[in-house]
Amino acid sequence: MNQISKLKMTGITKTFVTSEMQTHALQGVDLEIFDGDYVSISGPSGCGKSTLLTLLGLLDAPTSGQFILAGQDASALTINERATLRNAHIGFVFQSFNLIDELSVYDNIALPLRYRADALNDIEVNNRVKECLEKVKMSHRAQHKPNQLSGGQQQRIAIARALVNNPDILLVDEPTGNLDSTNGDAIMQMLAELNRSGTTICMVTHDPRYADFSTRKLHLLDGIMADELKMELAV
Repeated sequence: MNQISKLKMTGITKTFVTSEMQTHALQGVDLEIFDGDYVSISGPSGCGKSTLLTLLGLLDAPTSGQFILAGQDASALTINERATLRNAHIGFVFQSFNLIDELSVYDNIALPLRYRADALNDIEVNNRVKECLEKVKMSHRAQHKPNQLSGGQQQRIAIARALVNNPDILLVDEPTGNLDSTNGDAIMQMLAELNRSGTTICMVTHDPRYADFSTRKLHLLDGIMADELKMELAV
């Protein structure tokens, strides 16, 4: 049975240029993620993990290479076009939650639905939000504000918000970085459950124990995928 590709990167580079130096953050990265994958990307600090996730999340554009998402070459899009594509196809979970304290939990989760190109009516929005609250077991907190929740609860709400648009892939950036071990373990168990129910996940983590939750473990070193690096060293 043919696997369905959710995204594909070919020869991706990212170079940051200042008046004093050039930094080659990513060097010829090839990456394909398939429907139902749970991919972890790990590596030492400064290896390019965050840069790669930023490109995958369409928050920045590569210096060169091709990035195919939803049948489009995302590397050739404008900032506004990338934002539209991101909202339609990608859910992003940040280490720092990035919830809006002035809004209720319900309204935080509903926010991505308000920016859809195809507007939903109030009933559809309500159904989506309730479904996502149930997935993360936080229905009882719908009318609370984020600052009334624990860190673990806030991360659950952030995951619900990332899921509300039924994205093709969930990008997860160090999801346990601001949590204690108990809450971190609970979040990782929840991500594993979401993957078993069909959610495609790509996660950056520095913790080898949490990388073990994934079904595909990738490693970056100096902006190069470890498998590619091994091949180069063997030549």
